[in-house]
Amino acid sequence: MTRLIDIGLEEQSVLLNRMGELTYQTLSIAIKAYVDGSTVQGQIQEMSDRLMLMSNKVEDRTFELIARFQPVASDLRTIKSYMKIGYDFTRYGRYALDISYINDQINGLKECSPHMIAYIKEMSEKVLQMVKISIDALRKHDIALARTIPEIEQEIDQMYQFHLKRLIAEEQTSNKCVISTTLMVRYLERIADHAVYVCESILYIVTGEKIYLR
Repeated sequence: MTRLIDIGLEEQSVLLNRMGELTYQTLSIAIKAYVDGSTVQGQIQEMSDRLMLMSNKVEDRTFELIARFQPVASDLRTIKSYMKIGYDFTRYGRYALDISYINDQINGLKECSPHMIAYIKEMSEKVLQMVKISIDALRKHDIALARTIPEIEQEIDQMYQFHLKRLIAEEQTSNKCVISTTLMVRYLERIADHAVYVCESILYIVTGEKIYLR
């Protein structure tokens, strides 16, 4: 027999899956524009605002589910995790907005060397892969897929540290390139962290255990 709370949880799941699709689209547009040097800040602002509204809706429904029903421990675990994932998705949107902002204000990637541009592209692709894993794992509640994310996250951390060291060693890099790429790799590293957080929440929903993937 279907419980009323199950209907509410399914609605939360559907809303989060829609958020996931929007976050991936938002980040993809922002990153592509950064690499191409095109302007999309207005579009990303609108998409980021939509994500915030959707996250607020997840939060409101969370309190409604708790107030109207009597969630058992497993329900509370899911409700709490869904609200946290909603927040993580808004952070994706916020970092996409930050990326579009530094692109519009500095547009420094065009002043970087070709190998550095290629490096940023590679790091961006890996981060988008992590975001996609987190979204797909949520949609399917796939803990095996969620467990694949730490290896890529370690690569991102290493790429972040390597880039900073290389900037120090390269004397001919322009100021715009240094500022722009330093901020960019930091944003990418933080996006990767939130992808890990989402996967940790999925593991908690399915297993009931607090499992840290970092």
